[in-house]
Amino acid sequence: MSFAALWLPIVLSAVLVFVASTLIHMLFKWHNSDYHGLANEDAVRDVVRAGSPAPGEYMIPYCGDHKLMRTPEFQKKFADGPVAMVTVRPNGFPGMGPALVQWFIYTLAIAAVAAYVACVGLNGPASFNRVLCMAGLVAFVAYAGGGIQHGIWMGKPWRSVSKDILDALIYASITGATIAWLWPR
Repeated sequence: MSFAALWLPIVLSAVLVFVASTLIHMLFKWHNSDYHGLANEDAVRDVVRAGSPAPGEYMIPYCGDHKLMRTPEFQKKFADGPVAMVTVRPNGFPGMGPALVQWFIYTLAIAAVAAYVACVGLNGPASFNRVLCMAGLVAFVAYAGGGIQHGIWMGKPWRSVSKDILDALIYASITGATIAWLWPR
């Protein structure tokens, strides 16, 4: 079977995942409780603005040399807190257009990889369940992996990570089922 024959399930699954993610974030809003404001947000904004950081990721406390982390002075900074990872974005209202385009391209790429792995792994006609399992598993790993990494390395709360994993399960189910439904027989 040709991978090119899977273009329709790839595109359709990306569209369906895009719609599902829109419903999750705009209608059900189950991620809204993942984010919190600071009681002294204006003061924090003033301090950060005074430092004039370029867009990027920042660590508080920052240590450019890991050997310094062993010093009592640096360990005190961790003990006293706060310990934070901060992402600074460019100033201005964050337009959703570019992010939505990138998200759609990402869903398209995941669907293409899932379809490709199923195409190579199954090598021809296969039952709905076999295609669903293979394509869905690949999509699940792709969608869930980032959230888990953020929980491990960035300190993202595990409650938020569990919601990301639920999202990944939904997106993977849609991807696997769409590819299996339109799999060439």
